[in-house]
Amino acid sequence: MDKWRLLKLETQNAFMNMAVDEAMLTARIKNIAPNTLRFYCWNPSAVSVGKFQDVDNEVYLDNCRKHGVDVVRRITGGGTVYHDAKDEITYSVIAKKQALTAKDITAVYAKVYEGIVEALKILGITADFNTGNEKTCPNLTVKGKKISGSAQSHKSGVVLQHGTLLLDVDLEKMFTFLRVPWARTCMQVVDVAKNKITSLRMELEKNVSVREAYQALVEGFEKALKVPLLEGELTPYERELAERLFKEKYSTDDWNIHGKTMV
Repeated sequence: MDKWRLLKLETQNAFMNMAVDEAMLTARIKNIAPNTLRFYCWNPSAVSVGKFQDVDNEVYLDNCRKHGVDVVRRITGGGTVYHDAKDEITYSVIAKKQALTAKDITAVYAKVYEGIVEALKILGITADFNTGNEKTCPNLTVKGKKISGSAQSHKSGVVLQHGTLLLDVDLEKMFTFLRVPWARTCMQVVDVAKNKITSLRMELEKNVSVREAYQALVEGFEKALKVPLLEGELTPYERELAERLFKEKYSTDDWNIHGKTMV
């Protein structure tokens, strides 16, 4: 039976988090790193934008700077996401598509989301997979409200899928940083979002610690993937490449604001 590497929960800033994900994707393509499941948190809080998005249309940059919220561009598609330092766990799956036994992009999403569905079962929540549409990536909902979203990058038979699980959510804070073109005020968006977004705390009516949610996620993914998850570390190649990407790409306005890179 194939074994996957588990990179246990860690906390990094936005720029290093994205640099590590890209470095792992590159290493997997080169066959010098195994299929991997990684978990991480963000400190400070951050906004990530999809690869093809216009930051000025999606983010209140002045508010982010004022409150010390990082802004980073992902190599994956999808929409803009606010990552709270306290109320979220992010996962990334980097694997050969054949290892996920999935024939198309939607099937990859579904297979990966099985891990979160199983984790939520452990915590006492039933979630549903939604295939999304041309504007929205597939996601997980609870009673019609989104609790987990993700985005993908595909290259040379390898997929990177990373996404979030909301432990709690402060919608007013979230939309202080995320720009919604049709809204005149933040509270207009909040009133709509109340019916579209949920969290572990909202569903269970109690706080769930980061550690408790992380343990459930590890168990859930191990059950869904049907492979042993063995704790490991980044290879020297991945660490070196991540440091380079951090300095030369993800810490630069050329990439984060303008989507241009020399790396």
